[in-house]
Amino acid sequence: MSVTKFDQIDIHILRELQEDGRMTNVDLAQRVGLTAPPCLRRVRSLEESGVIRAYHAELDAAQLGFGITVFAMVSLRSQAESDLEAFEAHVAALPEVRECYMLNGEIDFILKIVAKDLQSFQRFLTSRLTSAPNVSSVKTSLTIRRSKHVVGVPVEVGLGGVG
Repeated sequence: MSVTKFDQIDIHILRELQEDGRMTNVDLAQRVGLTAPPCLRRVRSLEESGVIRAYHAELDAAQLGFGITVFAMVSLRSQAESDLEAFEAHVAALPEVRECYMLNGEIDFILKIVAKDLQSFQRFLTSRLTSAPNVSSVKTSLTIRRSKHVVGVPVEVGLGGVG
């Protein structure tokens, strides 16, 4: 996988938009030291190249009734590519699963799951996850609190920019 080269203005644009994707192009241009038209051209180029993939609103799970977050470590009976893809397709259809990563090692996948309460998580676990085809075992850890949450990537570190 090749990494695209970015100049300092691109890095600044990415950092600003990652922090606040709702700012106007005029505000963004002022922050990065450009006029609005070239700033917009750069943003469009970053979008078209796939560096900027989407814009989202970050929602408060607890205020929406999702009081618990659980991490589930899933082991499969088979790691054949078709079985891995089938599991990924199954998980993709489960709205409670917010993130899914395939791992190297003893555990095949780690899932981030949200639920309204322990009872609803238990129902989800037994009826939708452990009963899925090819699932050998599921180990879960209920989160106590979140100590750090930063969206995106450390643009300055990854691209050599200055903070």
